[in-house]
Amino acid sequence: MDVHSCILVVDDDEDVLTSARLFLKQHFKKVETSSEPQRLNKLLSKHQPHLLLLDMNFTRGLNDGREGLYWLEHVKEISPDTEVILMTAYGEVEVAVKAMKKGAFDFVLKPWTNEKLLSTIQNALKFVRERQKVNRLEQTKHALEEKLSLKEDEFVSRSPVMEKVLNTLRKVAETDAHILLLGENGTGKSVLAMAVHRLSKRSKHSFITVDLGALSESLFESELFGHKKGAFTDAHEHKPGRFETAHEGTIFLDEIGNLSAALQAKMLSVLQSNKVVRLGENVERSIDVRVISATNMPLYQMVQEGSFRQDLLYRINTVEIQVPALRERKEDIPLLANRFLLRFAKKYRKEGLKISEEGLDKLLEYSWPGNIRELEHSIERAVIMSDGPVIDQFGLSLDTPAQQAPMGLNLEEMEQHLINKALDNCRGNISKAAKELGLTRAALYRRMEKYGL
Repeated sequence: MDVHSCILVVDDDEDVLTSARLFLKQHFKKVETSSEPQRLNKLLSKHQPHLLLLDMNFTRGLNDGREGLYWLEHVKEISPDTEVILMTAYGEVEVAVKAMKKGAFDFVLKPWTNEKLLSTIQNALKFVRERQKVNRLEQTKHALEEKLSLKEDEFVSRSPVMEKVLNTLRKVAETDAHILLLGENGTGKSVLAMAVHRLSKRSKHSFITVDLGALSESLFESELFGHKKGAFTDAHEHKPGRFETAHEGTIFLDEIGNLSAALQAKMLSVLQSNKVVRLGENVERSIDVRVISATNMPLYQMVQEGSFRQDLLYRINTVEIQVPALRERKEDIPLLANRFLLRFAKKYRKEGLKISEEGLDKLLEYSWPGNIRELEHSIERAVIMSDGPVIDQFGLSLDTPAQQAPMGLNLEEMEQHLINKALDNCRGNISKAAKELGLTRAALYRRMEKYGL
């Protein structure tokens, strides 16, 4: 029984409503009926049906179908995602065909056969589900693009080492060459992959991301290559895999270094043949996909150790790019920080925020072990916690080198570290910092003078 879909039946004949309700309740949990099309606004709002079964005539003596056309257009205007199946008599088939041109999914003849009615309804609901899936993919794509701030004019850098990377990516984006991005976590490999897709001739097609590190071996084939209905217990319908979904577009294989030996062999087979076989099928399906892979793992060392296939490495690294860590491209920190600031200021409705010079200095002093991802999160936190128009050094919760705890046990170093931490926690308020340290203001001033703070 379908427990998710909601079906609404509107007909002025109570016998028709009763028959429809009794039959459809055997197959669908949510079935609503009404004899009054004038209540459609309220019914659509209350039940949000996926499908409407609509009679074409409601006024006694009228059989031209105009009422059905009127209500069809009305429904499509106020609830465009609701599919409509018209119920019509034999003499109204021509009008029903006209109605399909106006947006009806299909029509059934009265009196209907239950098999024909059920088949038509199931086809309509399948169409609804596929459309919802496409909409979700588009929403996910737009949300991802917005999150990553992917605009062509932002594909820039002030860092010589990063500009070299970007120049290479601009050149290779125009081709279909597979790309391997190597670098630490948080360096922006997924951003670069999306940017390459946006600059390529495949930009009008799908960009599909697969986190191979989060994909279990049991789901690998099904997720990447698809499955046939009934291939396993929960395979209730045919499903294309990520490679098929990315056809004529780009697939981004993140954390490819995490693949086991068995999964590496399956991946290699697909990349060599450009064909996939859905789980449970024997049919080969051709794919045209550009592959961008990424990892923070030492693949060449893993090849020497025998934990990563050399032939797979050759297949994925037609062009190999080492993405620098943020500490190696500090010239980009102000650029990235202000980009994140604009985004989060808009998100949290705090437009006009700025980062002070002292705040930027603090960002430049920090080593950024989490790279760009850490910078992004730090700016977001600072925006959320900001009270005024400027984010200063005290509004950025970072442990700069001077504030990181010393590794040794030197008392003076420890004292300097604690004073720095207290001043940072208290946003430079000497009285509060002194109280937190258990000192008088005068004692704290003497120590600050001692350490040049």
